[in-house]
Amino acid sequence: MPTEFISLTFPNASTEINPIPGAGIDPAYLVRYARTLDDYDFNYTLVPYDSSSYDPFTIGATIAAATKNLKIIIALRPNTLYPTVAAKALATLDQISSGRAVVHLIAGGSDAEQAKEGDFLPKDQRYARLEEYIRILRRAWQSAEPFDWDGTFYQFKQFSNRVRPVNGTGIPISVGGSSEEAYRIGGALADIFGLWGEPLKETKEQIDRIYQAAARAGRPNSDRPRIWVTFRPIIAETDELAWQKAYHTLDVLKANQARVSGGGSQASDSKAQVRAPTPQNVGSQRLLEIASRGDVHDRALWYPTVTATNARGASTALVGSPQTISDSILEYIDLGAELISIRGYNNLDDVIDYGRYVLPKVRSALQKRKNEGVDSA
Repeated sequence: MPTEFISLTFPNASTEINPIPGAGIDPAYLVRYARTLDDYDFNYTLVPYDSSSYDPFTIGATIAAATKNLKIIIALRPNTLYPTVAAKALATLDQISSGRAVVHLIAGGSDAEQAKEGDFLPKDQRYARLEEYIRILRRAWQSAEPFDWDGTFYQFKQFSNRVRPVNGTGIPISVGGSSEEAYRIGGALADIFGLWGEPLKETKEQIDRIYQAAARAGRPNSDRPRIWVTFRPIIAETDELAWQKAYHTLDVLKANQARVSGGGSQASDSKAQVRAPTPQNVGSQRLLEIASRGDVHDRALWYPTVTATNARGASTALVGSPQTISDSILEYIDLGAELISIRGYNNLDDVIDYGRYVLPKVRSALQKRKNEGVDSA
């Protein structure tokens, strides 16, 4: 399949470098942002999930109504919605959007975050629940007849689903993570597997482990999960200007973090970072370990944004001119990444820059390779 691009949905103009305290949903901004993604030929937008944030399904339906081609990835934690209800909700969105729904299932990487919504299962059981959840979703979308389920985490009798996906068989399922259980479940069951941006060597190692898990589950090479890798590109007209922008962005991130932590100086920010607890999820631990080895990896992968945010979510930056960013992305495509997620720190402006200057370069290079008969993976 062709390389595709993902962004993240933002419901208002608040950003990490220019936060708007207490900002609610700005419907006009949300629609403008989604239409900009559509206009610049992004393929997907991820509607994120957080215990204290907006309902992704409502946001997703709004995006579906405002766009024509953009696929909507709903982030979903199994503890928040019973699987039969989720199957109907996702199929409903799929019908509303004429087949553009995708789901990204999150096992839950933080005990504290899960507990905020009443989920006290340990992490190994959260992954076991995720596996069962996926199997129920698939059965609910495919089964024309009522069925029973008697599992470890879910039990029901004679569930009948009259809300079917547009294609009649299912909706793409994405999972992510960097633990052995994530590789096992994603390799066996996922259509898409999401990774955070790590250096080329480490990314290749993770892809190999996902593919190995798929092979152990009996999946042929033609049915392996598609690989999704996420970056936070910092782009400017030249490499020099991009690095100036990167260091300015870093200073602002640190200052904002210091204010959140109760201080207002660079020194207080440093202390806050020292006090920050080690993240529980393996993915963030990996990013922090890589950051400890150096600031810049490979062509343009930059890690100070990881340490500035204590690896909170996707936080690795690619820094450079449009050509440098495009060349960097192509290196990950060469490893096997088919979906590239890019979002910056000036949300709407960065989407426009990526759409004008990065996506066309990557797609042009891939088309040139195709014309010349050169495979990328």
